Amino acid sequence: MRDNDSVAIYFVHTMLHGLRHQPERAHALLRQAGIDPALMGQAGARVPAKAFARLWLILIEALNDEFFNLDSHGMPLGSFALICRGLIQEPNLEKALRQCLGNFGLFLRDLRGSLTVRGQRAVISLQSQIDDPLARVYAEETLLVLVVSLLCWLGGRRIAIDRTELRDARPPLEDDALLWGPNLQVGSGRTEVEFAADYLRLPVVQDLGGLKTFLRSAPQWLVVRYRNQNGLAARVYRHLRGRLYGQWPTLLAMAEREGLSPSSFRRQLEREGCSFQQIKDEVRRAMAFECLRGTELSVAQIAEQTGFQEPSAFHRAFKKWTGESPGSYRLRLAGGN
Repeated sequence: MRDNDSVAIYFVHTMLHGLRHQPERAHALLRQAGIDPALMGQAGARVPAKAFARLWLILIEALNDEFFNLDSHGMPLGSFALICRGLIQEPNLEKALRQCLGNFGLFLRDLRGSLTVRGQRAVISLQSQIDDPLARVYAEETLLVLVVSLLCWLGGRRIAIDRTELRDARPPLEDDALLWGPNLQVGSGRTEVEFAADYLRLPVVQDLGGLKTFLRSAPQWLVVRYRNQNGLAARVYRHLRGRLYGQWPTLLAMAEREGLSPSSFRRQLEREGCSFQQIKDEVRRAMAFECLRGTELSVAQIAEQTGFQEPSAFHRAFKKWTGESPGSYRLRLAGGN
């Protein structure tokens, strides 16, 4: 975790929701973690990742709940470690994910997660019995962050998310594209995360030694490692997003821009769970979704802008990402369905 890594204040609000009726206690815990309570009133504020990690540990100790009192039963201290222990024994990410969702269900009473595989698409769905919309979106997003980040850790790489829907509305975040992919819909009435089913066939690469190291710092840094707004992967992502496809730098040029040798550039991206090619693929998807949602460009023009030599190749790729054609996706959005 680097000194300039940071986390949106939104996630601090999420963790402190259980203390909303005890503001003095909440402020004392914030100060103990090294976070100025005044930041809570600044919607766009960010806190250092190290302070966020300290607050995470302080809060779960103070609340005796590793789910921050967002569920009526919660997760007593040690629950997360217990959930993780069986996952490293699974042969692939699909079996690990199914067990992961089941393990969380052993503790949480108000939330249930399920995995559905539809052809080339995998969908994690959440069902909630929480009545308060604010508590519900906090709880659902917290569980999704933990599950998806655990999946990344188990596979040793970032999982690229193609579609996310949150049942309840909440303000947009600077981190959204990294956390939830380029196709986020809030207030949709359902909570789902969709990604390529190919990831589920990846082997679990963690072992008992890795688990022991992981548990010394988990789960508070999971979101920072795999969804870090200031990490190298995020900087590369933003650099590519700010340019036309034909202006994208080569790996060598991108490494030079970051002041790294090509081998160091590759290794640092690997530590963040991705590669230069994977980031380029994520950006192409983001550009495609953005053009279909926000422009009147034809599908052929969008295909050209996102680097596909033929519209038919773009059609095939988009259907693999979403399970539907670009035209169907655009029509569905236009119809509000």
